[in-house]
Amino acid sequence: MSFNHPVSDLVAIIKNGYSANRQSVSSPVSKLREGVLLILKEEGYIANYAKVKKESHDYFLINLKYHNSKPVLTEISVVSKPGRRIYCNSSNIPLIKNGLGISLLST
Repeated sequence: MSFNHPVSDLVAIIKNGYSANRQSVSSPVSKLREGVLLILKEEGYIANYAKVKKESHDYFLINLKYHNSKPVLTEISVVSKPGRRIYCNSSNIPLIKNGLGISLLST
């Protein structure tokens, strides 16, 4: 299985899991993905995640979070992609949902 961008892949897995009303989804292990998952857990957008080893493959088991049978995470997207990098100054970072959402940035 080849991946172009680990964060885009993780976002797609989480989006598809919420669309299918799954309780958990899995994603291959990487340090970048673990950093994103840690932030999503701390902010309350996912219930939990754990690193699982199965035969020769390591993967994250991500427990999705629901409130009143509706997904807690309603919108998630990747702005900067490998073919289209987006750069901005710290003063130009937009508010997400009028300050109720979060932006994950890398430097």
